Amino acid sequence: MGLQNISVLGFSNKDSQFVVKSKELSIKINNQIVGNESQEGNGPLEFLLAGIAGAINAVGKIVAQEQQFDLQSIQIEISGVIESKKTDGQKTRSRAGFKSIDVVIKPSTNASLTEIKTWMDEVKARCPIYDNLTNATPVVMTVVKDYNVSKVA
Repeated sequence: MGLQNISVLGFSNKDSQFVVKSKELSIKINNQIVGNESQEGNGPLEFLLAGIAGAINAVGKIVAQEQQFDLQSIQIEISGVIESKKTDGQKTRSRAGFKSIDVVIKPSTNASLTEIKTWMDEVKARCPIYDNLTNATPVVMTVVKDYNVSKVA
């Protein structure tokens, strides 16, 4: 298939949750990066971890089928450690992102340990989100000021 463009559109107003739409999906993301357990909904970091799990699941099923072993299910546990000082505006030398992400994959299969290792190596090599997290990916951010012209001279 080659290169494909994937996009989402997100928006919010003053104090509302951020809403992201893509294809037939609409998700609400709360306004907290880290912290407030009482905040309703999930924050962007939980969605990032969920995306990793979803990508590993999707690629894992494809690879298992290609390698012709019975993969009955996959359980994926992901946790990350993040330093929130920079996000909170405090001076620090730490990065704003995750310091580490731990992924535990528990496939339910009759495959041997050797087959599972071969499967896992192939999943890591082919998973796009794993690739983006373990390699530098160019990101271009553009800001466009939206303004209303009230008077035309």
